Amino acid sequence: MDFFASPDHPDPKFKSFLEDACSSLCNWISSTNQKGPLPLLFDLPEVEPCLDGLPPEQLLEDLQQLMSGSYHSSHPGALAHLDPPPLTGSIIGELICAGLNNNLLAEELSPSITKLERSLCKWIAGKLGMPSTSGGVSTSGGSLANLMALLVARSNSQLLYDSDAVVLVSEEAHVSITRAISVMGLPPEAVREILTDDDGRIDMRSLKEQFAKIKSHGKKCFAVVATAGTTVRGAIDPLAEISEFCKVENLWLHVDAAIGGVFALSTSTKNLVADLSKANSVTVNPQKLLGITKTSSLLLVAHLEDLFKCFSTGFPYIEPSSEFQFQGGEIGLQGSRPAEIIKLWIGLKQLGQKGIQLLLEESLSRKQSLFEKLDCRKLKLITGPLHLIAVTPRYATNVEADHWSLSTKARLLESNFMLSRPKYHRRHYLKAVMGNPHTKISHIEELSDILNQSI
Repeated sequence: MDFFASPDHPDPKFKSFLEDACSSLCNWISSTNQKGPLPLLFDLPEVEPCLDGLPPEQLLEDLQQLMSGSYHSSHPGALAHLDPPPLTGSIIGELICAGLNNNLLAEELSPSITKLERSLCKWIAGKLGMPSTSGGVSTSGGSLANLMALLVARSNSQLLYDSDAVVLVSEEAHVSITRAISVMGLPPEAVREILTDDDGRIDMRSLKEQFAKIKSHGKKCFAVVATAGTTVRGAIDPLAEISEFCKVENLWLHVDAAIGGVFALSTSTKNLVADLSKANSVTVNPQKLLGITKTSSLLLVAHLEDLFKCFSTGFPYIEPSSEFQFQGGEIGLQGSRPAEIIKLWIGLKQLGQKGIQLLLEESLSRKQSLFEKLDCRKLKLITGPLHLIAVTPRYATNVEADHWSLSTKARLLESNFMLSRPKYHRRHYLKAVMGNPHTKISHIEELSDILNQSI
């Protein structure tokens, strides 16, 4: 069967297939600026497999049809979400990951890559300032990392089977936190929301009041979830104060730093998230800004053995690890896991420390440039210390803001700018995520002109 590359010699058919596919991808990326972020029209290829398998030429034609209907993250006007264009090195890492087809379930199935994952997670945890006992695991997205963190927190609190267990979260926490509580089998009222201040940060008075109320009702809190980079405005909660509160009350502190965590990787920006070091667990998503191909998410913990204590059930059918205390399938919910850590590692190596710093600093600079060019007399601007900014008409009602957001988003798309349309505090905004390295000052000027003239 020639469906598989030969293990005996270089396979010319496979090589040709790869080269032609790479050529198609290069052409698709290089034609981005001739189109908008979103395709106008597209047709799907046939979904069902034919009776006989298709040859490479036909497969590539079908792939091309699928590519024609895909979102262009490389377009300079693609500013709607936390989906930057991919690093070329990370694309190669994805290819090698697929070709190796190693499984991080166990060391014997991924000898070098298991060690790479442990080493890289420990290095990143160290950059966050976490202790020498720290480490982590790669996960399929931040939602899974947040779920796993809360499972570890509940396991650590001895409230594993307590139906009265609750978690304190910001009213601006990511939706994955509420979803995680549901998956954990807890009722909706197990999520107790903390009010935020005018800057979108957890209000410490509200946190203390909610905790006191929980205790008075006989409930038991097992974790506080803070955020370093909220979804709409990029706010960062007062982590130092929250950490001190958690220490006094013996609570697990999880920080969802899916958006902001990567800023710890550069000395010039780490001050923005300096207090991540005080967390028991942290979610970090390099895919959201550094151009690592999806998915690239990490759950980091102050004590790596906490993951093992929570998730290990034993692997009688797997050879014991020769180097590590536990296998890759014993430190998370996932059993089989692809070698996705490769694309993060190779992407960081490609960037180097200077490249990482440049990406982070330029994202902040683009946000600041847009902020300064928007007319705050007409537009209400909400932002934080990171690279997100959202706008809405200053003097419009909520209903008027709803109509404005729809019409203005359509106008922006006509000019090849794609912003998202979140609802924040019962009001619609248009949000720009300024993490696209292809977005230049000329694009920012055009974008600000359209927004300023929309009122």
